[in-house]
Formats: sequence, structure tokens, C-alpha cells
Amino acid sequence: MNKVQIKKTGKKKAHCLLFLLFVICLEANAQFDPAFTQYMNNEMFINPGYTGARRVLAATIVYRDQWAGITGSPKTQTFSMHTPSRKKCGLGLSIMNESIGISRLTRFNANYAYRIKTSAKAQLSFGLQGGLAQYHQNYNELILVDPVDRHFASDRPSAIAPTAGFGMFYYTNRFYVGLSIPRMIKNSLTSSGVQNSASPQDWHFYLTSAIVMDVSENFKLKPSIMIRQVSGAPVQAELATHGLLENIFWIGLSYRTGDAISAIAGLQLSPQLRVFYTYDYTLTDLQNYSTGSHEIVISYDFTYKKNRIASPRIF
Repeated sequence: MNKVQIKKTGKKKAHCLLFLLFVICLEANAQFDPAFTQYMNNEMFINPGYTGARRVLAATIVYRDQWAGITGSPKTQTFSMHTPSRKKCGLGLSIMNESIGISRLTRFNANYAYRIKTSAKAQLSFGLQGGLAQYHQNYNELILVDPVDRHFASDRPSAIAPTAGFGMFYYTNRFYVGLSIPRMIKNSLTSSGVQNSASPQDWHFYLTSAIVMDVSENFKLKPSIMIRQVSGAPVQAELATHGLLENIFWIGLSYRTGDAISAIAGLQLSPQLRVFYTYDYTLTDLQNYSTGSHEIVISYDFTYKKNRIASPRIF
């Protein structure tokens, strides 16, 4: 195969080599889905069982710029919305757009969840997710050593593939634990299109849990954990803790094993609206080339008079 070189922009220098290595890694089977530091504030994206759990119509927008400073590094945007339907059901919708170098991926998913009341204060929810993913690669962004290389003569046509996921979510007002497989169908982009497979060895398992503790009258602490596992890759854990002061100010720290440490800050602008910012400092060799990762989360709960929120919903 002919060697290719990614276009450089502005002050970006030899980072194209790192990007090529990253793209090669993406082709391996044992790779995780997009990683969000603020997973606990966008739980439905990784667990369909969470759909409708906030008991109101809830919307969340996430923007993530991973490994800033490296040309072609991942940039991800997501939008999700979900609501309870009747007494035991939840309905949701999520959209994700991700760009990595010349590659683009867009996912559209619809969620359905069914809740079972297990006690006066606890519920167990089972969720399903299904939708479509669109893949596209823009070869026009490449500079070829051989300008007439037929493999890169034109854009690879966009390809559409199915998606599916499953999740369970047990929760109270102060605690939750969830287990999910958000993407049960593996989509592999090839020169002839997309190959789909649903082998359990390719599934990405997510285990999440969190609890809220009252440290004082005006300060709440919310430690959380997420464990991700896929066959052929090391188990990855993410430990985080959030503090909510005066029901207004969020502060927190997070650690992702073998990857990064993160600082988290947020404002509860109203019982319905909250905004978070996260800065990730990578612990890998990429710290020599990247200025870190940035993530912004905006969430809003739409309410009606009969279920008006008097204080922030923690989960």
C-alpha cells in the first residue's frame, strides 16, 4: 500500500504520523467506544435502561475535543433526549456525530425502557436501543505520494449499518447501578462497504454505579465508578467524585486507568439547567503532543406544573 500523508494546518507539524498510528488502532477489534469523562451526566448514551429514569423530559448536549493539538484527533458531539411514558415505560432518542481524521461517523438511535418497581423507593429498568450508523471517509483531505493511486481516486461511498444495544438500570433517589452493552452489532468499514457482526466477543460491557451522600446540610458528595470491558483489551475503570455545594456549584475529580486524570467543574444554574466543563490530562506518551482533552455538557429538564423540580435532580 502506498504511504499517505495527512494535510497539515497552521502550526500543526509532524502529528500526522501519530494520527496514522491512531487510525490503525481503530481498525483493531479490541477497541472501546468513544470515552466520555462526564458519562454520569449522560447515562442514557451508554445504558438504554436509564431511559425515562429522570421522571421528566430531559435533554443533554455533549461536546468532546479529545487530544487537542493533534491534527485529526477525535471530536465528538452527542444529543440525547428521553422521557417517561405512562407509568412504567421510557422513550428516548440519541444522535452522535464523530470525526477522526478523514473519517466521519453519525449514529441515530431510538430507546425503549420498561421499569419494574422493586420496593417503595427502588426501580429496575430494562432498556433496548436500535438505530442506524452512517460511515464516510473523505479521501479529498489526503495528499498522496502517488497522485493516481486508484485506491484513493475518489471518496469512498457513504455506508449505512444497523445498531442495537441493551441495558439494565437499578436505581433509587440516592443510588444506582447499571449494566449495559450499548453497541451489540460491530460495524467494520471495508473497501466494499460495511461488514456487520453480532459476536459476543466484540461486545463492550459497561458497569456503572454511584451514590449520593450528605456530607453537611449544604454539601453533597457523589462518588461514581464505571468499568468497561471488551475481549482482547485490558479492563478499564474510571473513578470519579463530584461535590455539590449549596445546590449550585459542582466540583470533581476523575481518574481513568492507564489514560488520564480529569478536573470537573459545573454550575447548577437552576433546578432544571446545569452546565459542566471537564479537562483531561493524558498520562500516556500523547502528553508530549496534546494539550489535553476538553468536554462540555449541557443538560436541561423540561417540567410541568404537576412535576416541577424544587431542587436539583442528582440522578
